[in-house]
Amino acid sequence: MGFLSHRVKRSDLEAGDHIYTWRTPVFAYSHHGIYIGGDKVVHFTQHQNLSSGDSTSFRFSSSITDVTADCLDFPDCGFRKHTSGVVMSCLNCFLGDGSLYRFEYGVSPVVLITRLRSGTCTTAKSDPPEDVIHRAMHLLQHGFGKYDVFSNNCEDFALYCKTELVVCTQRGSGGSGQVSSVVGVPVAAILSLPLKMFVSNPVVLGATAVVSYNLNRYASDVGVRDDVVKVNVEGVAAFHGKLLAEVDGGADVAGDRRKKRRR
Repeated sequence: MGFLSHRVKRSDLEAGDHIYTWRTPVFAYSHHGIYIGGDKVVHFTQHQNLSSGDSTSFRFSSSITDVTADCLDFPDCGFRKHTSGVVMSCLNCFLGDGSLYRFEYGVSPVVLITRLRSGTCTTAKSDPPEDVIHRAMHLLQHGFGKYDVFSNNCEDFALYCKTELVVCTQRGSGGSGQVSSVVGVPVAAILSLPLKMFVSNPVVLGATAVVSYNLNRYASDVGVRDDVVKVNVEGVAAFHGKLLAEVDGGADVAGDRRKKRRR
C-alpha cells in the first residue's frame, strides 16, 4: 500500500471491487466506479454532458473520460438509461489514459489519517460482493439521483454500492473523501488563525494546520459520521429526491425571508 493510493493489476481485480483512476499526473482528482466483472465497470457521471460534447466541463465535474459510441471492445460500452447518470463502460474506456487503483475498506483510523489524500480508503466495512454488484446493476437501470460534484458524485455512488450508506443531512457534502480533502484545506487554515496571535513559529503553525486537516478528514469519513444511514437500493433514488426537495424548500424559505426584510 502507498501513501497516495493502491495501484493494482487488472488480473488482481474481483467482481464487486470499488476501483478508481487518477485524472491528472499530480493526483488532483479521481473517478470512481464498481467493477462488476467481465472487464466492465458501472459508474456515476454528470450525464447531461455526455450528450452535449462539452468534454472540458464534463471531465472536471465528473472526472470521466469520454464514453464513445464506437468502442471496439464491448458493444454495450456506454450503456445508460436516458434520464440517468449511471453508466456501464468497459474497463479500457473507464480508465482512459489513467492507471488502475482499488479503494480499500475497513482500514484503521491511523491508516486513514496517514494517507496523504482522501478518496482512497475508508473505515467503513464493505458488504459482500454479490450485494455490491446487485446495487450497481439496479442503479444502472433506475439511477442514483441528481449528480452533484460536492454532495452526490462518483465516489458517493461507489461508496453506496459497497456499504448501502448515504448521508442523510444537508451539510453541503456527501461521503466523498475527495470533497473532504478540498474542504479540509481552508477549514484547517481558518482554525489555525487564532493561534497566530500567540505563536509565530511557522513549524508549529504548519503542524497545527496539518492536525486540523487530518481531523476534518477523519470526521468526514462515512465509517465514523453520525449523519449516515443505510438505505436499501430500491429506495435510494427516492431518498435522494427527498433530500433535494428539502434543500430546495429551505432555499425558497431563506429567499422569502430575505425579501421580507428588504420590504
